[in-house]
Amino acid sequence: MITYEQIKNNENIRIYITKADQALAAMGYTDHSFGHVAKVAEMAGYILETLNYDGHQVELVKIAGFLHDIGNLVNRAEHSQSGAVMAFRILDKLGMPAEDIAEIVTAIGNHDEGTGIPIGPIAAALFLADKSDVRRSRVRNRDIPSFDIHDRVNYSVIRSDLQINAEKTEIALKLDVETQYSSVTEYFEIFLERMVLCRKAAEKLGLRFRLYINDQALM
Repeated sequence: MITYEQIKNNENIRIYITKADQALAAMGYTDHSFGHVAKVAEMAGYILETLNYDGHQVELVKIAGFLHDIGNLVNRAEHSQSGAVMAFRILDKLGMPAEDIAEIVTAIGNHDEGTGIPIGPIAAALFLADKSDVRRSRVRNRDIPSFDIHDRVNYSVIRSDLQINAEKTEIALKLDVETQYSSVTEYFEIFLERMVLCRKAAEKLGLRFRLYINDQALM
């Protein structure tokens, strides 16, 4: 079995992720480096583990999380599809079983809100983990007056927490936002589609999605 630790420490994969993030940095995008992909991997693993999915599925979703943005190496446009193709080649070359590759490739190919559908539990957990990673430390630009809307929204979030309740009926994204940098309206202006798909992803896992901003329930 190919493990998450093997993928995380694979030299070639780390080069691809580094170069993909450098390409996004040149275009002015927020951080998509190891801090982001590792956080997504661990959060996706937390979701399935908390919902009592078996250890093998937890490993698969963590691998999908670590690899999910690798397609940015090719181009930002349709990066989920190119990333799925890259992941297929990498994992096939490493000798991963076809059934496991299929799960990971499907999840990666469906993680973008423009084209993605939470087809199964792994895809759903990856989507929730990825779209909940909104935080100040992802903003590269340090010149606040020149922030675009994505910089403002991410910079305004001083705490982001995604948790499943004890009854395992709800998954809540809780954000603490400093509104002097960005309004709640701006958050929805760029992330409304993501939040709708988070609701659908949660439903695939048998959960209700809730969004709280500054302790106010908005979804």
